[in-house]
Amino acid sequence: MRLLPYAPSPRPPQRSLATRRTKPGPPCALPFPDALRAAAAATAAAMSISLSLLTGDAVGAERPRGPELCRDGAAAETKEEVRRSEVVTNEQLVEEAWEVVNEGFLPDAGSRPWSPEMWMKKKQDIVQTSIRSRSRAHDIIQKMLANLGDPYTRFLTPSEFSKMSKYDMTGIGLNLREIPDGNGSSKLMVLGLILDGPAHSAGVRQGDELLSVNGIDVMGKSAFDVSSMLQGPKDTIVTIKVKHGNCGPVEPLKVQRQLVARTPVFYQLEKRENEDSAIGYIHIKEFNAVAKKDLVSALKRLQNSGASYFVLDLRDNLGGLVQAGIETAKLFLNKGDTVIYTAGRDRQVQNTIVAEREPLVTTPLMVLVNNRTASASEIVASALHDNCKAVLVGEKTFGKGLIQSVFELHDGSGIVVTVGKYVTPNHKDINGNGIEPDYRRIPDFNEATEYLSRCRSKELS
Repeated sequence: MRLLPYAPSPRPPQRSLATRRTKPGPPCALPFPDALRAAAAATAAAMSISLSLLTGDAVGAERPRGPELCRDGAAAETKEEVRRSEVVTNEQLVEEAWEVVNEGFLPDAGSRPWSPEMWMKKKQDIVQTSIRSRSRAHDIIQKMLANLGDPYTRFLTPSEFSKMSKYDMTGIGLNLREIPDGNGSSKLMVLGLILDGPAHSAGVRQGDELLSVNGIDVMGKSAFDVSSMLQGPKDTIVTIKVKHGNCGPVEPLKVQRQLVARTPVFYQLEKRENEDSAIGYIHIKEFNAVAKKDLVSALKRLQNSGASYFVLDLRDNLGGLVQAGIETAKLFLNKGDTVIYTAGRDRQVQNTIVAEREPLVTTPLMVLVNNRTASASEIVASALHDNCKAVLVGEKTFGKGLIQSVFELHDGSGIVVTVGKYVTPNHKDINGNGIEPDYRRIPDFNEATEYLSRCRSKELS
């Protein structure tokens, strides 16, 4: 059973988060708690991708790597997965899916009552019947998950899971995962590879380790960070260095970018009548792999053009990549400010995410929201609001604050399970509640500044 964290936007509308996996155990063992903890340890922020291009090493030579015991683990693991897929019974597969929910499902995510006792009875009902076909096993899993009453917990066919595992954020047709290297750091492995995509055509293979991008060592960097390093204009070249398997050769490869995330950032400078000050208006349509990078560029250009205030428009922003939203919020927060809390049944899901550096921008900020501001956008809005960095203007937000993880079952199918939720810095549950604005209509900036001043005074007292 392999695990990927995932955070789709509300349904409707739909969006998604990211990836994290663990090695599968024996079909009968079902080691879910260990799998979840290992995956969480491999992904420091309870999700496997984060964007921090400007906070990592911008340039530099590759760091020396310690000695590594060489085992041909990639080939062995592939053979083992094939063997397990062949021997797992239909009953074991259903029980495996049952166990995932039993260990990690967040009880208050569904619309129906849930308890370990009720779920155990469900298992007893299932194991009493013989499951004669794999399709019947899949049907039982689907019905079992539907009984939870959570629209985000669902079954994935093998083809659906395969497509998700190859979700491309890099622009060159691959997906990366972070795994511990045994020395307190992590390394990046190729999780999914688009057949005949740019990386595949250049010689990258499933299970390769990515060592560097354009001469910059990526050891210890997050998958999202490196995905952003791989992004670039279509038809340009990125040079990567990969190691084929645990024991294979190291090879430099030149990859021509063919797929590129479009910028979701629109900005302009607006002059105020009869005043010397100007407003920097920024609209973010969604949070994707280039959102933070392009936002940083927009902020700097607007500041250089004389912007005294900023308006961040998150209306109709359904979310997207949660970590991109988190890194966006950090641009405006003081070092040590809480961005968001994550809560769940498992300790590894419980986390406090804080800003690590001083803010890029300290000028007054308004954030525009409406009832289609959801998921990652709600994280940004609540972080800036609760830390007295911005006033919220508009309508109550959607209220999507759940965390999903995706687990691969032993026949290549998978299930998406709600395992946690997001809680604002002021300890308010986003999910189902949304965030109330401070103003329904845009206030005068002097009024907004006074509001933020009172907020900070109250916070300090």
